[in-house]
Amino acid sequence: MTELLARLSESVTTARSVEELTRPLLEMLEAVTGLESTYLTSVDQMQGIQHVRYARNAGDLQIREGLAVPWNDTLCKRALDEGRTFTDDVPSSWGDSGAARDLGIHTYVTKAVHMSDGTLYGTLCAASRHARPRMPQTDRILTLFAFLIGQQVEREKLIQELVYANAQLAAAATTDQLTGLPNRRALMAALERMLAQGQRMQRGVQIAFIDLDGFKAINDTYGHDVGDQFLLAIAQRLRSALRIEDMAARLGGDEFVVISLGLHTHGLAHTGQEVLGQRIVQATQGRFNLQGASLDYAGASVGMTTITPDQNLGVEEALRLADQTMYQVKQARRHAHKAATQAPVQPAMPDQASLNLKNL
Repeated sequence: MTELLARLSESVTTARSVEELTRPLLEMLEAVTGLESTYLTSVDQMQGIQHVRYARNAGDLQIREGLAVPWNDTLCKRALDEGRTFTDDVPSSWGDSGAARDLGIHTYVTKAVHMSDGTLYGTLCAASRHARPRMPQTDRILTLFAFLIGQQVEREKLIQELVYANAQLAAAATTDQLTGLPNRRALMAALERMLAQGQRMQRGVQIAFIDLDGFKAINDTYGHDVGDQFLLAIAQRLRSALRIEDMAARLGGDEFVVISLGLHTHGLAHTGQEVLGQRIVQATQGRFNLQGASLDYAGASVGMTTITPDQNLGVEEALRLADQTMYQVKQARRHAHKAATQAPVQPAMPDQASLNLKNL
């Protein structure tokens, strides 16, 4: 018993997972009960399935890990329902059990593994094809082991929940809540990495600064709900227009930024910049069928620039340069259409509004 307690103490203090705790406990349970197979199950009561999670087989009886069986037909459920933790004559007690008959189980012990709120996690079991006497310490050991496993299950579940919560918080901190695109914080970090990569690989970094011309008119005419729908639609179109290695982010308000690693050769880099700019402009053009409004949109003002390795610009400087290029594009578009500026068309029906933004 002293040796058992020493092993138990070591297992409890060093185990970092349910599996690391359970496997030595199954070995100890075999030594205490004298039964050749020991195993831990989990129970999905909603699905009515019992799964064998971990098993130790020291004889002819083989309880297979990963086995899934209907919960209502198991010896575990019958024993728990009858309050019977030990049976040394399974054929007489539960002769109608096909699983017990097929496996040849004669002696069987089980203990429910509960969570702290009383929820059933599963069962801790031992079985043998031979008749074995009930050892005096069996109930106490089963109770203790089931309690320890239940605690470890809860600890592991809590850690998983904390990891998930931290991941969610990290994602929220770098994600624009409306569009789902990376936000300014994520953009700055990604652009810094990309500029460093461009330096190492001697490749330019293409930056597209995108401003949604006429966005204020959409908000003023149709309200912020339609404006939010429009921003979300723009984000979806940008995603579909980019390569997997490109990145689109919402800088804030009606401003978006796309960054992309360019090519080695300066001539090809310039061509690549034009191609990327055209894809972005085309993605923002056309009809947007939103709830409460259908918008014919002429496209955003897109300022394209390529930051070459020899410029050695920082993130803020690179973005400022792209912003300046966008402003020049915007001014050119305004001058080209200043004679054709017109107010938004008043909708005939509230849910079928139409806004022509080509001249805004």
